[in-house]
Amino acid sequence: MSERKRPLLLDVDPAELPVSGGRAYRRRQLAGWIYGRGVADVAAMTDLPKRWREELAEAWRLDPFDEVRRFPSWDGSVRYLFVLPDGRRTEAVYMPYETRKTVCVSSMVGCPAGCTFCATGALGFGRNLSRGEIVGQVLAVARHEGIEPAAIRNVVLMGMGEALLNYDEAIAAIRRLIDPAALDMSPRRITLSTVGLPARIERLAGEGLPLTLAVSLHAPDEATRRTIIPTAHAHSIDAIFASLRRWQEATRRRVTIEYTMLAGVNDAPAQADALADLLHGLRAHVNLIPFNDWSGSGFEGSDRGRIDAFRARLDGRGASVSVRFSRGQDTGAACGQLSLQGAGEAA
Repeated sequence: MSERKRPLLLDVDPAELPVSGGRAYRRRQLAGWIYGRGVADVAAMTDLPKRWREELAEAWRLDPFDEVRRFPSWDGSVRYLFVLPDGRRTEAVYMPYETRKTVCVSSMVGCPAGCTFCATGALGFGRNLSRGEIVGQVLAVARHEGIEPAAIRNVVLMGMGEALLNYDEAIAAIRRLIDPAALDMSPRRITLSTVGLPARIERLAGEGLPLTLAVSLHAPDEATRRTIIPTAHAHSIDAIFASLRRWQEATRRRVTIEYTMLAGVNDAPAQADALADLLHGLRAHVNLIPFNDWSGSGFEGSDRGRIDAFRARLDGRGASVSVRFSRGQDTGAACGQLSLQGAGEAA
């Protein structure tokens, strides 16, 4: 069977992995190699029978990516560009901190949300990623960074795509990340970002996943939000916040509000007050994100004084708020910059 036509083994639940000769313990061994050690070559699984390894290699594809390109930043973060077997490309970002290692993964090729200040939105929508292609980004990053997958304890679905529009695969990927037979992460260390889809947020509330939900709001009023997020006309801000309250009732988890600071667009004192009003009765934290410029964006970021004044106004109204500076700006890895830069360069 050709490389491209073989099914991806990472799309298979650990409990349903193939076994050799009816021996269930072989399934645990196989899962250990895939998720415990992050091995992407069946030939390296030396304690599996040679004949079975040959059969696995013939029947399955283990690595989701034909090519992996690595773009390190001066700040220690690394942007990863993945080439898929169908020629499509997607990206992830590795962010090591003193106390944790985080990977920002994509749920799609491109993004259909069309946020005008986001480089990924300018690419348009390519296709959804499968659960294995999402989880495979974490495993590939660990492998290329020379660390075990267990060293990565934080994952954010904030890369390319709207995860809740790829609902089944994104949720399956999250369950794979927290599965004790796979990566055994804490759901509280997983963040899912969404532009705000009320029906999907309410569906998520019923999943029993105490993850962190981040909503890309970026404006407190309908007119401004619809200007910078063209697809926002489909869901009102009131409907989004109603769904967030129902999600919070079900999960008891704090909501994160993402707010990119755009000069002259959404950074006025009155807009800070309007945002504070929206947050009333919701346990939430606001991340103010300085705009990360990209070629052709047409926007300017708010200056530091304007950001600090906005933060102070929210703080004065009792809101939990901080300024989140993105990493990897020099390699196109910062928030809103993912645009497949260097797609034609050598790895």
